[in-house]
Amino acid sequence: MINVTKSYMGNIKKFKAYVDSIYASRWLTNHGPLSCELEERLKEFLGVRHLILTNNGTLALQIAYRALGVEGSAITTPFSFIATSSTLQWENIRPVFADIDPHTWNLDPEQIVPNLCEDTRAIVATHVFGNPCDVKRIQQIAGKHHLKTIYDGAHAFGAKHAGESVLNWGDASTLSFHATKLFHTIEGGAIVTNDADVAERARLLGNFGIADFETIEGLGINAKLNEFSAAMGLCILDDIHLILEQRAEIAHHYTQALGGYMDLQQASEDSELNHSYFPVALRDNAHMLSARAALQAHDINPRRYFYPSLDTVDYLQPQSPQQHSQALSQRILCLPIYPGLGREVQDRIIDTLLCENDTTLAQAAALAKVV
Repeated sequence: MINVTKSYMGNIKKFKAYVDSIYASRWLTNHGPLSCELEERLKEFLGVRHLILTNNGTLALQIAYRALGVEGSAITTPFSFIATSSTLQWENIRPVFADIDPHTWNLDPEQIVPNLCEDTRAIVATHVFGNPCDVKRIQQIAGKHHLKTIYDGAHAFGAKHAGESVLNWGDASTLSFHATKLFHTIEGGAIVTNDADVAERARLLGNFGIADFETIEGLGINAKLNEFSAAMGLCILDDIHLILEQRAEIAHHYTQALGGYMDLQQASEDSELNHSYFPVALRDNAHMLSARAALQAHDINPRRYFYPSLDTVDYLQPQSPQQHSQALSQRILCLPIYPGLGREVQDRIIDTLLCENDTTLAQAAALAKVV
C-alpha cells in the first residue's frame, strides 16, 4: 500500500553514531547535549529568535496559550487537525470558529471580527498544509482588538512569507515534529517566539515550572524532548534541503497534471510553500469517495485531511455552521508525497484520478441528457 506519507529516516550510520554518544554519556533527557544542539541548529535554519523544543506539537500549543496568558475564548479555524481546537478546549479556552477563505483554505481574516465575543482574547490560526495565513491582515485585526495571535504551524516547517520564515509572525508559533511531518523527531514539536519573556515562560512551563534544582516558580508540565528523538532530528536536518527539493519536484508534477481538472489550494500572496502535503479538492463528496475507492483499488491510500470540519464536532458545540469549511472537508483528499516516491507510482495516482474524473464527467453528461 502506498500511503499518503512515508517517514524519512536519515542516514542510519549517523543515527547510530548519535546513539553511541548517548550510551557513552547516559544523558537521556532533561535538556541533553543533542537537544541543545538541535535547538540551535533549528533556530539558524529557520531564521527565528527563540525556539523551545517540546515532546509533541499538542503540548507546544497548550504551553503557548499558557505562556501568553490566554483565557476566555479564541477565534480559530474549523479547517485544521483536531489538536488546534482540542488544545484550546483542554485549556478551558472556548474555541469560536470563523470560516475559511475558499481559495487559500486558511482562516479568512474578514470572518474574525464578526465572530468576536466579549471574552475573546486570542486568534489561533493554522498555516494549512504549510500555506501561510494572511498574517499582515490578522496582525492588524489583533492589534486593533488587543488580541494575542498564535499560529499552529504544524505543517509550516520551512514555509516563508515575504522572504522570511512565516514562524516569525504572531506572538507565538508552534511546530509538530511528528513522524508524518517533512521534518520530524519521531515525536516532538517546538514553540517559536520573538519575545524573550514568552520564551522564558514557555521553558519553565515545559519543565514542571522548575527554574533550577531548588526553585519551583509555578505550575508546569513535562514537555521535554528526549535525546534519541533529538538524534533523529539532527540526522534529518542534515538532509532537509534534499527533502524540500524532492517534495517540490513531486508537487510540481502533480500540479502540471491535475491543475486543470480539480481544485488545488491557492498559495497565499508573497509566500513560499514547503509542499508538506499535496491536497486536491474533487467536485463533490460523491466524486471524492469514488476517487478514493479507485485509488485504494490500486493500493494507494490517500487521506481525508481535514475531515470532519471542526465546527461539527460534538464536544466543541455550540458553533455556527461554517459553510466553506464544511464544503471543502467533504471533497478533499491528500495524495501521497514524500522523498523517494517514484515517478511511476505518481503517474499511476495521476492516471487513476484523471480516469475517475473522466468517468464522472461522462456520468454527469449522461444524467443531464436524461433530465
